[in-house]
Amino acid sequence: MAGTFISFEGPDGAGKTSVLRAIVARLQPVLGERLLLTREPGGTGNKIAEAIRDLVLDPANTEMDKKTEALLYAASRRQHLVQTILPALAADKVVITDRYVDSSIAYQGGGREIGTDAVTAINDFAIEGMMPTATVYLDIRPEVGLNRIQTTRQDEVNRLDVEALSFHQRVSEAYHALAAKDPERFLIIDAEQNLDAVIADTWAALAPVLDLKD
Repeated sequence: MAGTFISFEGPDGAGKTSVLRAIVARLQPVLGERLLLTREPGGTGNKIAEAIRDLVLDPANTEMDKKTEALLYAASRRQHLVQTILPALAADKVVITDRYVDSSIAYQGGGREIGTDAVTAINDFAIEGMMPTATVYLDIRPEVGLNRIQTTRQDEVNRLDVEALSFHQRVSEAYHALAAKDPERFLIIDAEQNLDAVIADTWAALAPVLDLKD
């Protein structure tokens, strides 16, 4: 693939939306139409993946089986990959996705306790080895992230946000294990800093990946 594939990851409350918004605003003048911002579950211009997103994030679907959830995320990811990501990379674009396969391994494998190996296997079938060049991981303690959610975005809480602290602790542990296994791909950012510092550190971490200048 000619393009560059970057994912943004982090526990709930890490500030991904704010950081991504700032990074994209700085990248847009540099990359222009070569920049594609997308997200998971779902995806830019992806009707099927977005329909699955609505299903898995609906707070009303509390009876959803955890393996059903993992399979739905993998199905959404497959559609996102073949319909959105791969064509953009083939067109030499820089693709930035808000969450990718690491999220499933951390949230379903770790948080839901399905097992990281089992969720990795499900997603290996879906992505066929297509991993990001770099993954920006916004690191924050679960209790700090949950406090941010409760104080800043109560009107946007989804089905995963309302899980117990122990769930989010398992998510964090799974993310850290993934980063330890693949330290060259993971760009770890301290997300407990003030927003300006997080944005500056993220830009600096991406600079060599995208050949950026200050």
